[in-house]
Amino acid sequence: MKQVKLKDKEFKRTYPENAIQSDIDILASKINHDYAKSPEPILFLSVLNGSFMFTADLLKRITFPCEVSFIKLSSYQGTTTTGVVTEVIGLSEDITGRTVIILEDIVDTGITLGKLNKALRKLNPREIRVASLLFKPDAYKGSIKIDYIGRSIPNEFIVGYGLDYDGLGRNLPDIYTLIK
Repeated sequence: MKQVKLKDKEFKRTYPENAIQSDIDILASKINHDYAKSPEPILFLSVLNGSFMFTADLLKRITFPCEVSFIKLSSYQGTTTTGVVTEVIGLSEDITGRTVIILEDIVDTGITLGKLNKALRKLNPREIRVASLLFKPDAYKGSIKIDYIGRSIPNEFIVGYGLDYDGLGRNLPDIYTLIK
């Protein structure tokens, strides 16, 4: 579909599924290169809800021993960030002395990532890295390095491939941008 309508908004396809998968191939290759000789399993920490599709597709391509866990943080309401991050589901694994790679569907302002990074640092991991399918450099206000970026995109509202508009659109295999 070249366009979709979700509730009262129209969206146009801007990032097709084949391009998403190609970007994930490249990300996985970089991560595999960096951690192929890791002496211990790496913990991938997937930030729900949006990153569930990205996490599944990325982990299918990881060739070294790893674990995956999920945490749910939220800062969006409709098409705008609330500026307040709430933790809904917490981390249950002990990450002391471990390498953790945070998996984000998208990093825009960096509010969610900043809160998560601060909370994880208190648990004494050896290393925290960040992999994000999408990055909005024009919206980013954080200071945390994004180690692995699938694609930089404009500061526009998007849906699909795990990203939603009021709960809708997560199931779309492509990514769509809001038509203004």
